[in-house]
Amino acid sequence: MSMTSEFISAINQISAERGIEKEDIFLALESAILVAYKKEKFANIDSDDEELGSNLTVELNRETGEFKLIATKEVVKKVKNNELEIGISEAEMISPNVEVGDSIQIEMPSEDFGRIAAQTAKQVILQKIRESEKDAVISEYSDKVGEVFSALMQRMQKGQVVFEIGKATAFMPAEEQITNEFYRMGDRYKVLLKEIVDSQMIVSRADPKFLIELFKLEVPEIESGILEVKAIAREAGSRSKMAVVSNQAGVDPIGSCVGQRGIRIANVMNELGNEKIDIIEWDDDPEKFVANALSPAKIDDVKIENDTATVTVPADQLSLAIGREGQNVRLAWKLTGLKIDIVGAEREVVKSEEGDTEEESSKE
Repeated sequence: MSMTSEFISAINQISAERGIEKEDIFLALESAILVAYKKEKFANIDSDDEELGSNLTVELNRETGEFKLIATKEVVKKVKNNELEIGISEAEMISPNVEVGDSIQIEMPSEDFGRIAAQTAKQVILQKIRESEKDAVISEYSDKVGEVFSALMQRMQKGQVVFEIGKATAFMPAEEQITNEFYRMGDRYKVLLKEIVDSQMIVSRADPKFLIELFKLEVPEIESGILEVKAIAREAGSRSKMAVVSNQAGVDPIGSCVGQRGIRIANVMNELGNEKIDIIEWDDDPEKFVANALSPAKIDDVKIENDTATVTVPADQLSLAIGREGQNVRLAWKLTGLKIDIVGAEREVVKSEEGDTEEESSKE
């Protein structure tokens, strides 16, 4: 069966334009056509015989486009299985010197083979094109992991948000989504290209790195290196703390991030659904850094022993230092990497450890 010279020309063109090896296409065609043929030929045969059709191969002439269905059969005196065996007299008509026990290859005529080959060839070519486009996309974005992109929301799929980024498809799993954020089909969202796994692009809006990249877009001083983000703690959709330091004298790290009239930080918060963001000034002195991390609460004293910071605050600052449901002290713990015990004026103690808080009251 011939696929015509036009078909071969089409394969040559696809190979040149898409960068697909021609031999890969030919081998895929031979394999797929054989599978399709056996599936149809033996569809109505109730048998678990794994050898059924195992002696069949498909050969494609790389120059003419001609397909052949070839069966390898054993030469026997008496045929018991027509699919796998051929009688000696019939075999001698094909190859005069053949002997019993030899194997012989026979071109098999089939009325259905041509139709199956034509249908399957089209499917294989389309699949190869899709694979090449996918590989090209992955190649384009593999060195852009960690960057922010504008993504078009296409649909929800088993809890994942499916986005379009250029010609690529990206997926945002539930754990990478901002809590209680609703994604509308056709709307655009900024997303962080977090990783590429098994040729699948994974994006995030909940990753702490996303917050840093958003500030880079709004604060030129961070992008240029004048300001440096030293640490970040985030509970996506609710509140974050970001510690920054200035590498240039005279540049206010907090003021630069907030912007004139708060425009810079407001733009970031708007992108995140008004997630509250505390900009904290980094300090090499861990005691000062802990005090800064508990902002906006005012701190009287910080003492650090081993990996625990004991913080004393005025009575009227205790609830502010703790935060709603312990969030402020919990984020400060994540930001500094230190366990934090907050001591109030009346000896109320709040311990922050692995994100949990507990209160011990010893009022006098």
